[in-house]
Amino acid sequence: MAPVMGLAVGECVLVQCFEVWCRLVRQTHQLCGASVRSQAIWGSPGTVCSFRAHVMAVDRVEKRLRRVTSALDAAGVRYAVAGGNAVAAWVGRVDPAATRATRDVDLLVRRADLEHISEIMRGLGFERHDLRRLVLFVDPEEPSRRSGVHLVWADERVRPSYLCPAPSVSEAVRDPEGFWVVDLPALVRMKLTSDRPIDRAHVADMLSVGLIGQAVRDSLPSPLRGRLSDIEAAIEEDP
Repeated sequence: MAPVMGLAVGECVLVQCFEVWCRLVRQTHQLCGASVRSQAIWGSPGTVCSFRAHVMAVDRVEKRLRRVTSALDAAGVRYAVAGGNAVAAWVGRVDPAATRATRDVDLLVRRADLEHISEIMRGLGFERHDLRRLVLFVDPEEPSRRSGVHLVWADERVRPSYLCPAPSVSEAVRDPEGFWVVDLPALVRMKLTSDRPIDRAHVADMLSVGLIGQAVRDSLPSPLRGRLSDIEAAIEEDP
């Protein structure tokens, strides 16, 4: 079986294993007289293509994160990876299989560093877009706002209604992979403050691997502890 163009060796193995699985499922469905619709759902060539596209998209996000954070480190700009990639970095330390893919890169930065960051990003080929609440940089290799690099202003509220401002860039630790990432108490605080469905899912992921201990709980304001309890109750009701 030939390697898939554009994927690393490990990713090729994963895709190839999935292709074998799909072929076996199609054969089983044929032997058992399964319907054409069932074959389309579980073993169609489109399923393999979709999976391959997903693997490649995840790989592009990781490369984008590393390229940008390496450039910021080289320029001496303070930052911290936030959002879904920060959750994946923390959860992956405990259980890599429990991580959740994300399409964009969120970076916590100081507003005062914006022009310096913009210069660095232009040097990498990114295009700047000034949105209402944040600044977005679009990757020329994947020109979609959904997969861009979003800047989150440190020490400021993302929305006026938010209970807590975003953390300071000093609330960060060096990840084993080399980039700066928001520390665990600050990340949990950010996710509980945003409180969107994806944020609650991220908090549930961190709970599931035992990351949110008593020290993190004690660091939270009372309203956020209430939100954390609600998420835990929902997990217990629907394990």
